[in-house]
Amino acid sequence: MTDAIALLVAVPIVFALFPIAFGGRWEHMGWGTAALGALVHLGLSLTVAATVLSGGRFTYAVGGYTPPFGIELVGDGVSAVLVVLTSLVTVAVVAYARRAGPHSNTFYSELLVLTAGISGVFVTGDVFNLYVFIEITGLATYALVATGRGPAAALASLKYLLVGTVGASLYLLGVGYLYVATGTLNMADLASQLSSVGYGSPLVLTGFGLIVVGLAVKAALFPLHTWQPGAYAESPDSVTAYISALVSTAAAYALFRIIYAVFTPAFDAAVPFALDALVILASVSVVVGSVLAVLQSDLKRMLAYSSVAQFGLIVAGFAIANATAVTGGLVHLIGHAVMKAGLFVGVGALAGVAGGRTVDDFAGLAERAPLVSAAFAVLAFALVGVPPAIGFAGKWHIVLGAVEGGRWGVALVAVVSTLLTLAYFARVVERMYFRDAPAPAEESVAAAADGGDAELASDGGSDGDGDASGAASDAGAEPETISMTARIIVVGAAVAAVGVGLVATDLIAVFEPVLEVYF
Repeated sequence: MTDAIALLVAVPIVFALFPIAFGGRWEHMGWGTAALGALVHLGLSLTVAATVLSGGRFTYAVGGYTPPFGIELVGDGVSAVLVVLTSLVTVAVVAYARRAGPHSNTFYSELLVLTAGISGVFVTGDVFNLYVFIEITGLATYALVATGRGPAAALASLKYLLVGTVGASLYLLGVGYLYVATGTLNMADLASQLSSVGYGSPLVLTGFGLIVVGLAVKAALFPLHTWQPGAYAESPDSVTAYISALVSTAAAYALFRIIYAVFTPAFDAAVPFALDALVILASVSVVVGSVLAVLQSDLKRMLAYSSVAQFGLIVAGFAIANATAVTGGLVHLIGHAVMKAGLFVGVGALAGVAGGRTVDDFAGLAERAPLVSAAFAVLAFALVGVPPAIGFAGKWHIVLGAVEGGRWGVALVAVVSTLLTLAYFARVVERMYFRDAPAPAEESVAAAADGGDAELASDGGSDGDGDASGAASDAGAEPETISMTARIIVVGAAVAAVGVGLVATDLIAVFEPVLEVYF
C-alpha cells in the first residue's frame, strides 16, 4: 500500500482544517480532531513501515508524474522508522496537551500542520520539495513557540522566524545552484548528474556550502544555534517536547539525505575538505553546547544547549563518512528524539511539583515524585550514554567510526562531551535524590505526591499556557500533582530508551539496506 506514504502528509493537513473551519461552533473540537488525526497518522506510518520491512525500499510518484519531472516520495528503512517515531511523539504530545495545554483550536491545527511538514521531510525524494516541507515545518513551529505566555515567547518566536528564514533561504539558494548545474531537482537524478558535471564545479561547491549552512541553522549547530534556547525555554511544555524531539531531527535527517542521496560518498572522495569543514563545525558545536549546558540553572535551557551538543555529535557522525559512524549518527538521531521528548515532559511535570524548573528547585523531588523522578534519572543517564540504553549504542558507533576513519579528534570530543553531559545531569539527579526539599515545599508534600489523583491533576504543572516554572510559585499556591498521562509518557520514554538500546542491533539491521547503497 504505497499510497500510504503520500497520506502521511495529506491527512494531517486535512485534519488541521477542521478546528479552524468549525472551531467557532465547537469551541473544544481541536483536541479530538488532533487525537484522531494522530491515530490515523500512526496507522499510516505503521503501514509504510510494514511495506518497507516486507518488500524493501519503494517509491511513489505523486499524481502519477514519474521522476525526474514529477515529485517522488521514498520509503526505506530510515524514513520508515522516522515516520513511526513522528507518529508516536505526536500521539504522546496530543495526549499530554489535553491537560497541559495550550487548549485553543488553532494550537491543534498548527500541531497537525507541523506533523505534516516533518513527515514530508522524512519521505521526500526531491530537493525543492524538501525546501517546501522545511518551510511548512518552520512556519508551524514559529506559531507554536508563540503560544507561550507573555512577551518572551513572542520574542523567541520572532527570533526563530528571522534566523530560520535565513537558513531556509540559504538552502533554497543552494538548490538553485544545483539546478543551474544539473537541470534537475530529483535526488536520485541529481546524484547521477552531479558526477557528470564534476564535484569540483564552482556551482556544485557553492550549492553544497549553502545547503549545508542552511540546514545547520535548522539543526541548531553552533554558532547558528541562537534561536534554540529561547524557543525551547519559552514554549509551552507540550510544544517544547514536540519540537525538541522532531524539528531539529528533521533538519539533521535532511542533511544526511543531502550528503548521501545527492552528493554521495564520491563527493567526499573528490572534495574532502567539504566534509572536513563540517566535521570541525559539528565538533565545535558538541564542545560549546556541552559547556553552555553545564552553565545553565534553568533546566529547559540546559536541555536546549544539550541538544546543540547532541546534534553536533550526530552531524559529526554523518560527516565522518564511513558506515559505522553514519550508523551511529542515525541511531543517536532516533534515541535523542525519544530521550529529549521524555526529559522535557519530565521537566514540565516535576516543575509543577517543585514550584519551579531550576536545578535547585528540584531538591528533594525524589521523595515527592518517586516514579517520575526515577524515569527522569533513567533518561538522563541514557543521554549520557550509560549502557544498555540507546544513547550508548549511538555514541559507541560514532566513536568507533571516528577511530576507523582516523578522526581521533572527533572520538576525543565525543568522550569529553559525554563527561560534560554527565556533569550537568549529575547536578540535577544529586539534588533530586540527595538534597532535602525547601521548607515551603515540605508543607505540601501530600498535595504533590507522585501517586495523587491523576484525573484531577494538571499535566506537567502547566497552567494552560505551558509556563510550568511559575505554576506553583505564586504566593499561597500549592504544588500540583502529576497526572497519569504525564507519568505514562515519561516512564514510557525511559522504558523505550532502554528497550531500544537492548534491540539496537535490530534497529541497525533495518538501516543496513539503506547504507549499503552508499558504502
